[in-house]
Amino acid sequence: MSRWMTDEHRALAGLAYEFFSKECEPNEKRWGQQQHVDREVWRKAGSLGLLCASIPEEYGGGGGDFGHEAVIFDAQMKALAPSFGGSVHSAIIAHYINAYGTHDPAQGGAGVSLIVVETTRDGFSRGRNLQKVGQHGQDTCELFFDNVRVPASNLLGEEGKGFQYLMEQLPQERLALSVPAVASVECAVDLTVAYTKEREAFGKPILAFQNTRFELAECSTIASVARSFLDDCIVKHLAGDLTVADAAKAKWWLTEQQNVVADRCLQLFGGYGYVVEYPIARIWADSRIQKIYGGTNEIMKEIIGRFL
Repeated sequence: MSRWMTDEHRALAGLAYEFFSKECEPNEKRWGQQQHVDREVWRKAGSLGLLCASIPEEYGGGGGDFGHEAVIFDAQMKALAPSFGGSVHSAIIAHYINAYGTHDPAQGGAGVSLIVVETTRDGFSRGRNLQKVGQHGQDTCELFFDNVRVPASNLLGEEGKGFQYLMEQLPQERLALSVPAVASVECAVDLTVAYTKEREAFGKPILAFQNTRFELAECSTIASVARSFLDDCIVKHLAGDLTVADAAKAKWWLTEQQNVVADRCLQLFGGYGYVVEYPIARIWADSRIQKIYGGTNEIMKEIIGRFL
């Protein structure tokens, strides 16, 4: 257990793992084929407090802190249920879309505002569902706003401060991406250790070969260091002390290790590792986008460099 976790965090982690294991993991294949989760499961997650866990209660959230979000992300990955998403990427099942834009491009970031758009509004439509390399069960589609009109009350926050709001939340977003990265590393190592103990070659388990042990020794070490680094960042964030540079360090390094470990573990599965039926194949495919969204890892290094 991580040192920042309270009894409440631990209880939520158990609830989340049970939900994802029973309600989501058995449906992963079907969701991947239909390219979105069932809306009913999404609603059930909300009724259990697994959506918007850190949003204040006055706005309909759970009233928790980032730790509550973190244990949910972690449980989702550990339960091998990556398709379920509570973010804006769930473009098909979402009832509301948080859009950002400006009426005067010349103002740059100073003119950007955040607006909540109900999906029932005239002029709003969804386009084609995008075919992605991984994360097949998470719906990602084109969104079209054709002269959509909303009341002034749909403005989120203050006019012209949208870009500021987005920038203020970037460190937390990057830390949020780091949580499943570490969980993915740990999961990949556990799956591969179990597989190499059972799979035999030349009359003995694959784990009996020195190369396999060396590979997994390094991957296991990465998992331990990654978890310690992540926990340190979460402690700082909960205390309000996480810096922009530290958030960038966590995002780039942890997602980089996520991809490195996924690739090395898949290799130890041999040809089976490239078959989608095996979780390691899905982990490998799903990991790649982590180095891109939330700010590319190249941008993360640029940010870190500015604070040197």
